[in-house]
Amino acid sequence: MPGRPPPIRHAASPLACGLLALGLVAMPISAGHAAETPTAAVPVPPERPDTLKPSAPAPAEAGPPVPPTRPAELTPPASTAPKDVPKDAAKPVSGADSAKPEIPTPPPTPPGRPPELSGQAALALKVSPPDDTACRTRLKRLGVDFEPLPPIAEGQCTAPLPLKVTRFADGVALPQGATLTCRTAEALARWVTEVQAEADRILKHPLTGLELGGSYVCRGQNHDLDAKLSEHAFANAADIMGFTFAGRASIPVKTMAEGSDDAQFLAAVRGKACGFFRTVLGPGTNAAHANHFHLDERERNGGHRLCE
Repeated sequence: MPGRPPPIRHAASPLACGLLALGLVAMPISAGHAAETPTAAVPVPPERPDTLKPSAPAPAEAGPPVPPTRPAELTPPASTAPKDVPKDAAKPVSGADSAKPEIPTPPPTPPGRPPELSGQAALALKVSPPDDTACRTRLKRLGVDFEPLPPIAEGQCTAPLPLKVTRFADGVALPQGATLTCRTAEALARWVTEVQAEADRILKHPLTGLELGGSYVCRGQNHDLDAKLSEHAFANAADIMGFTFAGRASIPVKTMAEGSDDAQFLAAVRGKACGFFRTVLGPGTNAAHANHFHLDERERNGGHRLCE
C-alpha cells in the first residue's frame, strides 16, 4: 500500500541453513505421509510397439477358451460304450428274485414223421428189393440163359432177387449152374466174352465152359465162422476153378510154368476180370485162393477196387 514501507528480508547465513536441514532430517515421518507417493515421481515406460502387443483377452461372458480342433487322422474313434444306461441297470437283484433260477426255454418240437413212413410202411420200404428189370433185359441181349429164384433169407445171408444162370453166349456152359444177383451175373457174362477172345488169340481153341467152385454160400470170408460175411453170402460172388475148350485139355486155375500158353491165358483173363469186378483174387493172393479166381461185386468207399 502506498506509504507503507516494504518488509525487510534478512539473508540466512550458511550455518543457519545447515542446522535447518539437519532438523528436517531428524523429524519422524508419519505413516500417512510415507504411503503418499506422487505418481509423477514413478517413471512410466515407453509405449510398446503395436506389433509386440499381446492379443486382447476373450470377453468374460464367452466362457473358457475353446481348444483347437484335433486333426482328423489323430481323432480317436467314438466310444462304443452305451450312451444311456439306466441308473438301476447295474443294481444286483436281491431278496427272493435272486434265489429263483432262470427257467430255460424248451426247444421246439420236431415235426411229426409222415404217416406213410411209419409202422409197417416204413418196414416194407426198408426191405423192398431193387428193381432189376433193366438188368435182366441186358442179360437177355448178352445171350445169357437164366431163370428167377425165390428170395433167399438165411439169417443174415440174403438175396432178394437171385437168378440161376446156366449158360452164356455162344454156348459157354455152367454145368453146375450159378446162383447170382443180376448185377453179378451181368459182370460175369461180359467177362466171359473177353475170356472167349483170349482163348481164340492165345490157345487157338474156342471156350466151351466154366468150372464153377461156388456162387451163393452162406459163410464168412475164407470159410472162417468168426469172419465178416463173404460176398458169397449175398449171391454177389463166383469162384472160377477152371476153363474147358473144344479140341484141347481144360486149364485149371493154379500157378503155371512161366512162358507157357496156359500161364499166359490165365494171366490175361485175370487181368480182364479187374475191369468188370470190384474184387479179383487168385493164385499168389493167399493160400485160400491158390486154386481159383474169386470174383465179386463188393462195394467199397470211393469206388475202390481190389485186384490181386
